[in-house]
Amino acid sequence: MTPQSQKVLSDFQIRKSKKQKETFRTWLCGELETAGYQPKVEKGFAARNVVVGDPETAKVIFSAHYDTCAVLPIPNFITPRNMLFYLLYQLCLVLPLFIILAVVEGVLLVVASDLAEMGILWPLALVPLTSIVICTFFCWWIIDGPANKHTANDNTSGTITLLETALAMPGPDREKVCFVFFDNEEKGLFGSAAFTKAHKKAKKGTLNINFDCVSDGDYIQFYPDARMKKKNQPALDRIEHAFQGRGEKQTEVVRGFGFYPSDNKAFKNGVGVCALKKKKIIGYYLDRIHTKKDTVFEAENIDILRDGALRLASSVQK
Repeated sequence: MTPQSQKVLSDFQIRKSKKQKETFRTWLCGELETAGYQPKVEKGFAARNVVVGDPETAKVIFSAHYDTCAVLPIPNFITPRNMLFYLLYQLCLVLPLFIILAVVEGVLLVVASDLAEMGILWPLALVPLTSIVICTFFCWWIIDGPANKHTANDNTSGTITLLETALAMPGPDREKVCFVFFDNEEKGLFGSAAFTKAHKKAKKGTLNINFDCVSDGDYIQFYPDARMKKKNQPALDRIEHAFQGRGEKQTEVVRGFGFYPSDNKAFKNGVGVCALKKKKIIGYYLDRIHTKKDTVFEAENIDILRDGALRLASSVQK
């Protein structure tokens, strides 16, 4: 890895607060300028995206979100090719909340009923209010809670992949591509939404390769939009040819059922890229993210994706 990428790992794994993001963007833009680029920060609704290159003329947009998440007690567990297990897991995440609400409301209702018999009615109004407060706190914790200090996979890995690719991109190919470091993916894909609103041509027609959680797993998979699978097979063929695995590391363009919920969803020709593990029952899966266990960074994955991105850029015509 380059010294710049090593610095991201050592000094910039926390990019959550306004100040942390601004510090990182300033450093990032400085490094890209030194490499001969002219990066700019595009301001959109609740987002500050770092854009390198011209989105209007680029043939490929490589992207990754640079913001990081709050630390949670339970990991966000994603199974991109097993929808049933994914939904069951999400249900298990919210089930404790409903149990807590039921217990708290039950206790409050008993107490309030006893007080009502004594002529004190106002505690009854606290029962629904308590549920609102608990749900609000739960949502706040997920979106804006304490920062996770360990973000090796989500999404320091994608950020480094993008930076490594930009630094290694040959001069003649730089005009073909655009690099976008998205803000506020963790809060609701705000960065990619702001970008595609400002660049409608890119949203509708430009190929997007989005790197998100790519350093923890031997199965590097590409999840194209459903419309791409039907109408843009040549693009999928180019991706398949460009990105090649090594040894135990396997790459695959998923042409059957599969989904990956990230910034690629903002593009009609978006492809989400992630690294996965595999078990017999649940199939391919992503774990550890959003917790303090997000510490695995397999540099070989980054090398594979960087080299593949360089080959893809070289293969497209101006």
